[in-house]
Amino acid sequence: MSGPAQLLRQIPAEYTLAAAIGIGSIILVCLVLFHGMGIHFVLSIHKRGELRLRAGRPHVSAALIVFGVAVFLLLSLHIIGVIAWSVVLTSLGLIAKAKDAIYFCANAYTTLGYGSVDLDPQYRIISPIIGISGLFTFAWTTSVLVNIIRAHEALIGQLEDERAKEKQLRTNLKQAVRGARTRESDAEHEERAEIADETPHATLLRRWQLWREEGEKLGAIRAASSAETETLFRRERVAEDELGVTSPDPAAKITPGPKP
Repeated sequence: MSGPAQLLRQIPAEYTLAAAIGIGSIILVCLVLFHGMGIHFVLSIHKRGELRLRAGRPHVSAALIVFGVAVFLLLSLHIIGVIAWSVVLTSLGLIAKAKDAIYFCANAYTTLGYGSVDLDPQYRIISPIIGISGLFTFAWTTSVLVNIIRAHEALIGQLEDERAKEKQLRTNLKQAVRGARTRESDAEHEERAEIADETPHATLLRRWQLWREEGEKLGAIRAASSAETETLFRRERVAEDELGVTSPDPAAKITPGPKP
């Protein structure tokens, strides 16, 4: 029999109730303090993830992952609490097998109260203390979970709005690029038409000059159109990057560049 279990067995019968209450109370307070630190850690992780998502591109799936991680960590705190109680009971020799101790503590911690495993009659008072620790920590977790769910719903709403704005920005970009290419095509057509009107009456040298001028002007038109398109893409990328910061109006059109 281990040291803690031997010490427990040496306690006179008239003091076992006080010893059980004292042991249970100390473990309860330690677990509640641990639970509080764990909740602070979970809230910090969730808050950092929320801030990153609000400041960046609208990734709804990432928000679901952040929420799932927070819920899993809250569950882990309770599992650790059950395991801690089972370790204490097995160390004190109140329950022989670890799996029986875990089963007993899980039933007591969740206040289910059924099962075939029981404590020594002199230390049964520890069982309701385990239940009290579960009530404390579950109530704390519930209040925190409500706040996390509210923050998650607000975050999802913002991300959905930003996703709609992002789609509108990309639609506006397509329209602006289509307009730039149309203007480029019209300008090329006008330039070719002007050259074609002058070519039949020009000398051979003049025709060569006209063809050269046509190539230069068409190249300038295409370069201007390419620069305008690049400007449109750059503005659209900047607008998307600023969605979480400035929340631009989705109806705002991307301003096209100067007509070539």
